[in-house]
Amino acid sequence: MSNPLTRAFFIGRATAEALIDQVEDTLTDALSALGKFDAEQREKMRNFAETVLEKAAQQEGNIVSESGGSDPVDLQETIDNLRAEIAQLKSELQQHREENRI
Repeated sequence: MSNPLTRAFFIGRATAEALIDQVEDTLTDALSALGKFDAEQREKMRNFAETVLEKAAQQEGNIVSESGGSDPVDLQETIDNLRAEIAQLKSELQQHREENRI
């Protein structure tokens, strides 16, 4: 017959091995999920960057086509025109507010 002390030793050893196996499986699953998440986030970021670059290229093409096609747009002229439009709109808005106060 088996000694109870020897039996307890083997039960403890088997328990430790089973726990180590479960921890190993859990860690492997967690690292796999982390790797998958990282890959998905990188793909989303790459898609986002491509979308931004495509939109920028489209907008750049629109600006060039508005200026007549082959001539590059004078950036300072565009900024000045936008500032003039903003000033005009502010003036009209102020007049509208003053007319509606009375």
